[in-house]
Order: sequence, then structure tokens, then C-alpha cells
Amino acid sequence: MKSSQTAKVPASRLSRLSSLGGLASRVAGNVLFEGAKKLSQGQAPKLQDLVLTPQNITHVADKLSQMRGAAMKVGQMLSMDSGELMPKELSELLAKLRSEAKMMPHKQLIDILKQNWGADWLSPFAHFELRPFAAASIGQVHQATLANGSKLAVKIQYPGIRNSIDSDIDNVASLLRLSKLIPQNVQFDNLLNEAKKQLHSEADYQIELEMLNSYRTLLADDPSFVIPTPIATLCTTDILVMDYIDATSIESVAHETQAIRDTVASQLLTLFFRELFEFGLMQTDPNFANFQYQADQQKIVLLDFGATRKIPQHLSEQYKALMCAAKNNDRTAMADAAQKIGFFRDSIDDAQKSLILDIFYEACEPLRAEKAYDFGTSNLAQRIKAAGMSISSNADKWHTPPADAIFIHRKLAGMYLLASKLEAKINVNAIFEDMLQKQNIEQAAV
Repeated sequence: MKSSQTAKVPASRLSRLSSLGGLASRVAGNVLFEGAKKLSQGQAPKLQDLVLTPQNITHVADKLSQMRGAAMKVGQMLSMDSGELMPKELSELLAKLRSEAKMMPHKQLIDILKQNWGADWLSPFAHFELRPFAAASIGQVHQATLANGSKLAVKIQYPGIRNSIDSDIDNVASLLRLSKLIPQNVQFDNLLNEAKKQLHSEADYQIELEMLNSYRTLLADDPSFVIPTPIATLCTTDILVMDYIDATSIESVAHETQAIRDTVASQLLTLFFRELFEFGLMQTDPNFANFQYQADQQKIVLLDFGATRKIPQHLSEQYKALMCAAKNNDRTAMADAAQKIGFFRDSIDDAQKSLILDIFYEACEPLRAEKAYDFGTSNLAQRIKAAGMSISSNADKWHTPPADAIFIHRKLAGMYLLASKLEAKINVNAIFEDMLQKQNIEQAAV
């Protein structure tokens, strides 16, 4: 956790609305001031330029980091959904927002513990660390020790999150619309509705507990991964308790040998394919903090299953078809699969469709490599970015992909980025072909 500051989380809808209202007033005041200054200098400023000043960016990021919850989540989702389609200034704001986290004051924290566990909340523990060791948009994580000496990680949700999701997202959306950062023809409302659904799910720790147990079952036969064991008797809708696993950051693998780096990246990419084609379930948040590494055991620790989504069978089948077509450079089959996934619902011209297919083709480059793909020396990310910018440079060509696709692409992009940071060399084609072969054998057996 990068910030050691504390800030009380606004818990009521009124206090959260007032918080954003105060922010809007402050931004508007700065806009009027900057506008008057530029006019006095003989300039004709644009509203977007006045809104996105460094001062306003700081105000917005600070206020949203204090509100956390939906206010932070909508920014994070827009950042992941639109990626390089966002203006540089907004991308900087969102990056600042993701890097900052202010913890709850002790009094507010203890109130939550009492509400969930009663006045004698401390009785099961030999020790409970009131200072969190991690914090995010929805909650913060504390270390605790049971009377028997077992170490636990206790994830505690910020107050008021669940009851203010819809209003928070609507309020933040209004702020973003004020700045005219989102082109009118982007189906912004669809993204916001998806953000609401996703956050309602993430804000229910009983759902996350269910997903955690699902992954423990699905990966029970895979010795590559370690998943925390939940302490169900202590879990509530607002608190998730699991055993504490001692491990280092996944980025620490960058200091290991080439063979280990390759193995770790291969295992995570294999997991992605299993999620998409076998499990029908995907943990869609590739934040590096959700992956850790045990060097002595050479195992990957998987954390945080709040953003887990079910992948419909038809979607899985169409992504298989899309990847196979991209692998074989079959543009007609690629377009057919993309159409069935939902990418071409709107009336778009052939040039725009071709640009979107170009991005798919670029993203599947590792699948076409006949040997291990060198992510460390590849400029794949830059080329995908350039292809995305060729679309975003013309607002008329903006297109909103289906929600499920957004999350799948987010996960794959995260795995590619991690492989690049680890300078891994992965035979992606072999992993993909092995997955297809196993599926064919299973289907034949049925």
C-alpha cells in the first residue's frame, strides 16, 4: 500500500453526494478562473482543456480516492475498458487514482468489526493488526493471528459501498460527461451499467467466498498454484477471512532464471486458456497484486476472486473460433466469429471493421509463432496501442465492445504485460494446441 494517510470513508448516500458536489464546485471554480485567464490573454480555450488542468486532475483523484468504492471503480473500469482510447490527461488521472489508497481511521474500522462480529469481536484472535497491509477500491486487508497461532488475512469492506454503488457511478459519470472526455457515439451507459453489475457482485464477499472455493476445486489437481483457504465461520458479506500466505510479489520472478520466468508466465497463460475454454469462469482482474510467488516452492499464489465472471459457453466457442482463424490468417472466419461475439452490432463501415480485425490479428501474433515467443523483445503492446489509436483518432470510429469481451481482453492483456515484464519466452502455440487437443478428446469421450 503506497499511502499511509487515513481518511474516513463517506458512508451515507448524502455524504457521498455532497463529497462529489463539493468536488464539482471546486472544478467548476477552477474552470472559470482558467477560462478568464486565457480569455484575458486573447485565447479561446476549449472546455476539455479547462477541465483537465493539473490542479483539477489532482482534486478529482484525491476526492475519488477518499470515496473509494464505486467512485474509484468506475475510473478503473474505464481505464481498463477503453485503454489507449482515453485522453492522456484522463489516463494520468486514473493512474494516479489506482496508485493511491487511504486507509480507514481506527474508529471507523472497529465500528465495522463490531457490526459484523459483535462487541467481543477480538475474542477469536491472539492479535489483530489495525493497520492494513493492503488497500483497494472496495476494501482493505489486515493481518491477524488466531489463538492457535494461525496467521490470517482479513479483507474488510469500506462502509456504505454496497448501498451507494449506483448513485456513485452515476455521479462520477456526470463528472466525466462534463469534461466531454467520452465521445457521444460510445455506448457509455452500457459500460456504466456493467460497472454497476460488476461492483455489486464484488461488494458481496459471500459471492467472492463462493468463487474462491470454486477455484480451489477447479485447480485442486494443479500443483502450480496456491489458493488461500477461507475461514468460513468468520466470513460475512462485508468481511472475507482466509489463511495468510507468505509470498513475494509476482514481479520478483523477474530476478529468477530464464527457465523459471518462462515457466511462471506459461503457467499463468495456460490458466487463462483453461478459464476461457474449460472452466467457463475467469478471474478478470490481472492486477499484479493479485498474483504472488513462493520461490522456495516455485508456486504461484492466486488472490482476490471478487472480479470473477462466468464465461458463457457460446462465447467460449466463438473465441476459440476467432483465435483459430487469426492463427491461420483467415480474415473471413475472424469476421464471422467477431460478429457472433458482438463486435459488429452497430452499423460500421468496412474500413472500421478491418481496423478492428487488425487488432485481433496483432493480439494473436504469439499464437502464430512456430517456436517460443519472446515477449521481452516484442513490441506487440506498442503495435496494438498504435492500432487502437488509429481508431480513437477519429471519434466517429469509436465502438463499444460487448461487456464480456472487455473483461476477457483485459485478462489476456494483463498476462501479456506480465510476460513482457518477466522477459519470458513462451510457446503460446503449443499451449493453445494442447488445450484444443484435450477438449477434442473430452468431447469425443462424451
